[in-house]
Amino acid sequence: MMNKKRPPTHMTMLDQRFFSDADLHERQQKLENEIKNLDLLALDISEDDLYDEWCDPETPRILSFEEIAAAAYRIKYGVEKTPCTHSHLSRVVDMDLYFKKDFLLNTGSFKERGARNTLMVLPREEKAQGIIAASAGNHALAVCYHGQQLGIPVVVVMPRHAPIMKVNNCKSYGAVVIVKGIDLAESKRIALKLGKLFGLRYINGFDHPHILAGQGSLGLEILDQVPDVDAIVVPTGGGGLLAGIAVAIKSVNPHVQIIAAESERAPGFAAAMKAGRPIFTECHSTLADGLAVSVVGANAYATAAPLIDKVVTVNEEYIAIAILRLVEVEKAVVEGAGATGLAAILQGLLPELKGKKVVIPLCGGNIDTTVLGRVLERGLVADKRLLKVWLTVSDRPGSLAHMCKLFSNAGASVKDIYHERAWLKSDMFSVQIQVVLEVRDREHAEEVTKIISENYEDAIFYQDHL
Repeated sequence: MMNKKRPPTHMTMLDQRFFSDADLHERQQKLENEIKNLDLLALDISEDDLYDEWCDPETPRILSFEEIAAAAYRIKYGVEKTPCTHSHLSRVVDMDLYFKKDFLLNTGSFKERGARNTLMVLPREEKAQGIIAASAGNHALAVCYHGQQLGIPVVVVMPRHAPIMKVNNCKSYGAVVIVKGIDLAESKRIALKLGKLFGLRYINGFDHPHILAGQGSLGLEILDQVPDVDAIVVPTGGGGLLAGIAVAIKSVNPHVQIIAAESERAPGFAAAMKAGRPIFTECHSTLADGLAVSVVGANAYATAAPLIDKVVTVNEEYIAIAILRLVEVEKAVVEGAGATGLAAILQGLLPELKGKKVVIPLCGGNIDTTVLGRVLERGLVADKRLLKVWLTVSDRPGSLAHMCKLFSNAGASVKDIYHERAWLKSDMFSVQIQVVLEVRDREHAEEVTKIISENYEDAIFYQDHL
C-alpha cells in the first residue's frame, strides 16, 4: 500500500482522532442498534427530509481556489501524493501522455481527498454525532476509512446491488453499513431521512462543497508534477472531480484545456451543458458504473460549466479496450470509470490533442475480480483479438483435425469449441461447430477471417451474425 502511518509529530491538530477506538465503537454500536429497530422501507419521508442545505440547486455554491489550497494543506498528511507517470501508450496515441494514479490510494480511488477534507472541517458537535452518506462504492469506502482514521462515527447506506466486496470492506473499517434500497436514489432518500432522525450530517459524494475542494487537490498535484501540461481529460459522473480540477488548473493556468469524458450510457454532464442546468438523465448499465449519476451536482455544475473546454461521451467498447490497454501496457488494474479518459482518446474523440502533453486521472481501481475477467474478454473482442465463427464440417474422422490444423497454420489459437448436431437441418453427416479463436491483432484477424472464408463457404462470423 502507498499510504504509511506517519509519526504524530507530522500531524496537525485537525488530524488528531476525535473519539478513541473504544468510544468510537460504542457510538457506532449505539447508532447501529437504533437504526436496526426501524423499518427503513416504511419511513415517512417528506420533501423537507430530502433537502440538503449544502447542495441546493436554487443557490449553488461556487468553489474557489482558496478553498482548494486550504483543503490540499489540510489533507496532506492523511492522503498520500500519488504518482503522475509518463505512459508507454504515448507513441500509440501520438501524444505525450501522463497518468495520475489515484487508484493507488488506500481505498482505491480519488474519493479519499474529498472525504478526508470534509470530515476534518466538521464542527465538533457534528463530529460527535457522526456523518451519513449514500454510495454504492468509492465514496462509501473513503468516508468509512477516514472516519476510522479520524475517530468520527460513520453510517453508510448502500443499495442492494452494491458489490459484496465493497460492502465488506466498509464494514471492516468499523462503520455502520446499511444495505437498503433498490438503487442509489432510494438509498439516498433513506440516508437523508436517517440523517434528520439521528442528527447526522449527510455528505453528498460528488457535490458537497468540501468534497469538491478536496478533489481539487488532485489538480494542484498535477500542476506540480507536470507543470507544462496542455490538457487534462477528466472522467466525469456527478461532476465533483471535474469541478475541483477545473478550478485548481484554470486559476493557475487558464490556457490548459479541461475536457470532461463520460460514458454514452450515462451522459448527465453533456445533457446539463446542453440544457444550461442539471437535469435528470436516464442512466443505463455501464462499465463505468462509478459515473452513472442521473443528475449532476448543482455546485459541481455551476463551478465547472464556465471553465471546461469540451465534453465527450465515450462508447462502452472503448472503455473495455482502455481497461485492457492499462492492464497489458501499464500493468494497472483500473475500473471502468477510471479508464474513461483514456477511452476517449482511444476512440479518437480528441484529435486536437495530437502532439500535446496530456494528463489523464486514473481515478479508481475498485473493480470486482469476476467483472474484470469479463471486461478483459470484452476488450479482446472489441480489439478484434477474439473471433467467434460458426462452421459446418463433415462428421467423418479427420474433419475436425483438418479444421484445427488450418487454424494452427494461420497462427490462431483455439480458446473454445462447441459441437451442435441435433438442430442442424442440413446433411445428417455434418456437424455445426462454434469456435472462439484468439489472434494477435486486427490485421491478423482479417487474415484468419479470409483463410476461414476460403475454406468454409458457409462460415458465419460473429459480427455478420448480429
